[in-house]
Amino acid sequence: MTTTPDATRPRKVTLRDVAQLAGVSVATASKALNGRSQVHPETRRRVKEVADRLAFTPNSLARAIVAGQTGTLGLLTSDLEGRFSLPILMGAEDATGAGQMSVFLCDARGDAIRERYHLRALLGRRVDGLIVVGSKTDPRPPLSEKVAVPVVYVYAPSAEPGDMSVVADNVRAGRLAVEHLLSTGRRRIAHVTGDPTYAAAHDRVRGASEALAEAGLSLVGPPRFGAWTEAWGRAAATAVLEEHDDVDAILVGSDQVARGVLDALHDRGVRVPQDVAVMGFDNWAPMVDGARPGLTSVDMRFEEMGRRAVQRLLGALDGAAEPGVEAIEPRVVVRASTVG
Repeated sequence: MTTTPDATRPRKVTLRDVAQLAGVSVATASKALNGRSQVHPETRRRVKEVADRLAFTPNSLARAIVAGQTGTLGLLTSDLEGRFSLPILMGAEDATGAGQMSVFLCDARGDAIRERYHLRALLGRRVDGLIVVGSKTDPRPPLSEKVAVPVVYVYAPSAEPGDMSVVADNVRAGRLAVEHLLSTGRRRIAHVTGDPTYAAAHDRVRGASEALAEAGLSLVGPPRFGAWTEAWGRAAATAVLEEHDDVDAILVGSDQVARGVLDALHDRGVRVPQDVAVMGFDNWAPMVDGARPGLTSVDMRFEEMGRRAVQRLLGALDGAAEPGVEAIEPRVVVRASTVG
């Protein structure tokens, strides 16, 4: 007797097979494999072990039918350079689980009309939730259109207090930076930063000033605001040294500006960190990786923001929404520009 190809083809493992072998419901198996909350860690471990043993490959359509969702998230950004949105996206993808959910990235380029266009496109794809990334830390208006899915605002919080937002703690970042410089023996600290219209710049000044005041000190001269560019860093550092030749540290509002500060010090024969320590913010790889010496920086933990955004979205999808603003604790990454 001749057999047909279908008769010899092994049956594809289904989510129901995984659930039965793990001794849980199909819904619980789906939640466990998608990293949802409200699943006991031991249950999650058992389900994943069974799925691995059976070589189970989730089918997105079947998963959507079971969970009532599509397994996709939308990330809508106005960060033109990807400076914040790309690490946030990486963190979001980590939190969704390898291959368990997809994230669609759309760049609104800071344009309200383009944002509405991308928003409608993402909703047309029936995304389960939205992450909205701002280009500045200033509060932003909520999405202009009402949406039926959870939304988390990242980096720039929503102006609506009841919305879910995940932001950087820039005041804390300024404080941590000064505490690090003080721990290395620095006492004459100047501050060079960027655009004065950015709330982040002022928040970091506030944190730095508070930490200095608690140590009985103050900034050397007023904070120098300018542009978020290396050229501004070079000009500002030159002015600081000409006016305050006893400065022993320059705290810089971003890594990009700090690169310019390092260039200016090198050109004037000032040793870093022996004569003047230099420290930046953001821990932005394209800037810190190529700095000489290596640039100490405050890591704002953008990937963690992305992870927390997804976790809060998933919580909302499970009926456990957490409204309000969550500030992520930054951390200092020490390199040779402050510790020789």
